[in-house]
Amino acid sequence: MADIVTPFPISVPQAALTDLADRLALTRWPDSGTVRDGSQGPALDAIRHLVARWQDGYDWRAAEARINGWGSSRTRIDGLGIHFLHIRSPEPDAVPLLLAHGWPGSILEFREMIGPLTDPAAYGGAAQRAFHLVIPSMPGFGFSDKPTEPAWNVGRVACAYAELMRRLGYGDRWVAQGGDWGAAVVTVLAHMQAPGLQGIHLNMVLFQPTQAEIAEATPEERAMLAGMQRYDREQSGYMKLQNTRPQSVGFALADSPVGLAAWIYALFQDVTESGGKPEHVIPLDHMLDDIMMYWLPNAGTSSARFYWENAQAAGGLPGEPIALPAGVSIFPGEAVRLSRRWVERRFTDLRHFGQPSRGGHFAAMENPEALLADVRATFATI
Repeated sequence: MADIVTPFPISVPQAALTDLADRLALTRWPDSGTVRDGSQGPALDAIRHLVARWQDGYDWRAAEARINGWGSSRTRIDGLGIHFLHIRSPEPDAVPLLLAHGWPGSILEFREMIGPLTDPAAYGGAAQRAFHLVIPSMPGFGFSDKPTEPAWNVGRVACAYAELMRRLGYGDRWVAQGGDWGAAVVTVLAHMQAPGLQGIHLNMVLFQPTQAEIAEATPEERAMLAGMQRYDREQSGYMKLQNTRPQSVGFALADSPVGLAAWIYALFQDVTESGGKPEHVIPLDHMLDDIMMYWLPNAGTSSARFYWENAQAAGGLPGEPIALPAGVSIFPGEAVRLSRRWVERRFTDLRHFGQPSRGGHFAAMENPEALLADVRATFATI
């Protein structure tokens, strides 16, 4: 019974949606501040615009139906219930592919890629390039259980994902893709040589340039270093807080839907390639779907704690080069970017290096076509 996997249709009580509507109607708004750009955080007008859509026109039930139509399932691993989408391709020889999200992402960020990955023939592609998809919500995120003890960090999540793939019958041959914390999890899966894992693709590479690389940086690499420094100096306040005092902000994230929305919108504003206007590259309803994946299961605080858990972990990510076949995509709007030569030093079997012309940190939401092409190009070589 320990390995049981069960359907898990999402059906949020109407009372929860009514409560949300009541809270939105009673929002006490802050003043507009002393600047009109995003240098202090999201502008009042931007969040008012988001909330106006939330109150009038946004439909959670449509997102709920999509989740349920994509094989919403659940299983218990290492003491926690893990919620995931399991979407089997109509092609019997499809390759199992794990898609790993991060914060403040969710299983819904991959929505535009699901059809082309599982049924490429229906989208004008080659049937032999099909994938069975497994898209889990990280512990403490979405409709997965919230950890009740410390040490649910990247390494432990990687072990849970490896077990999930084994449990679904994919343990002898599968591949994995990730960005943000999902990239960290996939990196650890590669380092630990998870059983059956044949290759990986990352759209964020979590290695820092060495002092020697910094000293000999090319003009292109110096621009990348400047982007990292700007992110650390101006845009990483959320990370520093969640690394050290997640429970402090957690009370606001649990109690105020607008507070939660602004906290998440700030990341969409800062790390998309949108000039601070994320609604220009990601539909408002898609952002609201993502926010609802934190609001409805009250996962704002538990997801923020994931930063603290990893900050406590000794040693961080392994620093050795990855030997597993790998592909990397460096999107121009990503804050943490590496040059090709930096990447090649960290992957001893680099099969694909992509540099899409547009897109930022939320690649699957901003430019899913480019991410899809790079994923296919990577795994076509394996």
